[in-house]
Amino acid sequence: MSKYDLIGRLNECFNELELSLQDLTLFLSKLELLQAKAFTLPPIEKGKEHDPADTIIVTPAAGEKAQELALKHFQRLFIHHNDHNISSKSAVRLPGVLCYAVDHGEYQAAQLLIEEVNKLKTELEHIVTVESGRAREQRFEFVHTHLHGLITLNAYRTISYLLDPASVRFGWANKHIIKNVSRDEILTQLEKSLKAGRAVPPYNREQWMDNVTREIIDVKRLPEQAILKIKRPVKVQPIARVWYPENQKQVQHPCPMPLIALCQRSSTMMIPKCGELPNYDVNTVRHKYKPEAQPLRLLIKRLHLYTDFGM
Repeated sequence: MSKYDLIGRLNECFNELELSLQDLTLFLSKLELLQAKAFTLPPIEKGKEHDPADTIIVTPAAGEKAQELALKHFQRLFIHHNDHNISSKSAVRLPGVLCYAVDHGEYQAAQLLIEEVNKLKTELEHIVTVESGRAREQRFEFVHTHLHGLITLNAYRTISYLLDPASVRFGWANKHIIKNVSRDEILTQLEKSLKAGRAVPPYNREQWMDNVTREIIDVKRLPEQAILKIKRPVKVQPIARVWYPENQKQVQHPCPMPLIALCQRSSTMMIPKCGELPNYDVNTVRHKYKPEAQPLRLLIKRLHLYTDFGM
């Protein structure tokens, strides 16, 4: 595919996404709202993206106000939708739930609209991350040249819907992303960074290339059988725990944006019980028992890369 065909597809996909989001929010606004909860979190200021979140104060909203916040949030895709001092590197999160009473036709229509939005979100992400052929460090420039100010995290996040939940409770989750990697995979990644020849602040081009060269040397020193793991901490995340009585089953959903609960009208329809999201305080977190992990040594800090070699 030529460069111009790719850019054309990128813009076409994004334009369709904007229109589909407008269709969805207009449709939802006309349904019968049973109840709604939305929890506004403190915005992340520029330069504080990597600061630990030891406390998070939640501002709750309910009913029509919560629905208004949620429908606006679904369409919040650009930096200019945020205040000037808010970071563009972190997506704004708005956990919550919108509960609607629907007949069979409304349920089918809502499902189709949500799935169309999610299909376009997935397609947009694939164009940027795969079809563009850009390395991770080159994607920002590619996106912002053609969709200036787009917050990709907001654009990629899909919308989740629930069918006839009995209750929706909210909480917080702390976790790490742990991935086993091979020495060859890491070397390929580092060599791509080296070939890109770009400076990564706060380093100039020469300093950055020197750093990556040292990292390549360090990885090549490892024996082929060395264990390598990426263990990257993820900031505390809001979650929703949804209970389905028919299956006697609880399902946990990540909840960076409002869930849409579709409750089919019937003589036995019940309005879901929706809880509150409490303030987060790291000092009150209780961790479940976990067996002690194998000791590892940090090899490359910026990649969160650990190895068992040299322990």
